[in-house]
Amino acid sequence: MALRSVLLGVGSFLPERILTNEELAQSVDTNNEWIIERTGIRQRHIAGKNEKTSDLACAASLKALEASGRTADDIDLVIVATTTPDLTFPATAARVQAALGINKGAAFDLQAVCSGFIFALATADNALVRGQAKCALVIGAETFSRIVDWTDRGTCVLFGDGAGAVVLEAQERDDDRGVISTFLRTDGRMHDLLYVDGGPSETGTIGKVRMVGNAVFRNAVEHISGAMLEACARAGVSLDQVDWFVPHQANQRILDGVARKLDIAVDKVVSTVALHGNTSAASVPLALDVAVRDGRIKPGQLVLMEALGGGLTWGAALVRL
Repeated sequence: MALRSVLLGVGSFLPERILTNEELAQSVDTNNEWIIERTGIRQRHIAGKNEKTSDLACAASLKALEASGRTADDIDLVIVATTTPDLTFPATAARVQAALGINKGAAFDLQAVCSGFIFALATADNALVRGQAKCALVIGAETFSRIVDWTDRGTCVLFGDGAGAVVLEAQERDDDRGVISTFLRTDGRMHDLLYVDGGPSETGTIGKVRMVGNAVFRNAVEHISGAMLEACARAGVSLDQVDWFVPHQANQRILDGVARKLDIAVDKVVSTVALHGNTSAASVPLALDVAVRDGRIKPGQLVLMEALGGGLTWGAALVRL
């Protein structure tokens, strides 16, 4: 028997407002065909004026709790992966904790941009298997539209808002159900490839997203592929033993490039990028929830999640559901 972090339930939430490519083309020099050809994105969801990141996170968390059969009373760790917190402080996770009525344990935010959910999942796993917590709520939530430059067609077409959440519980197991392996990496030398040009310490402003698209694409294919292989190697499994691949939904060309590089069948890759766009830290749990709820991903199957984000950060997590 070994103590393992078991994924009990998943949930997600998307704002009601949908922004289509056609609408974007009315305000920036682009068109539907150009966006689809280069990104695969057809639409994205945009948070309302009064919708905060914590609101999206709470909505996704309630669905994850319902799916897991657990309640707020069971949770003693809340981690919110986000690049767009409600406030500079306190942590968005503290607001989520209070709003959901969670009255014990720790709550904090984690910032690894688009890799945030993978980093948060690994962090929660470490806490659970070390006995520092018993049941964790791990959330990726973003109102990324608030930091997008809507005059920059190279970035504004990519991003959307949303949230996804999972419930992890420490259980004594004699099988491999749960988090099997994780791999995390950061290389700060590449921070200028994808960043926000503002912050409280450096500029005293919120700033906007800036990206060197071609360089990010090349690094994404290379590093995501490497992270996937490393996570599998640490678990002693091969890629062909994995039932489903749930990548960060940045760009359909990146998803296709990784699949080609590793010779992965396209029908084993969960893709929601066309409907959600890039929701940063929310994208992996959002895609996971879609595939669980539509019946593709079933209990007992082996799922490999992976992402790359600003920093640059990248990582992967192998989980038996």
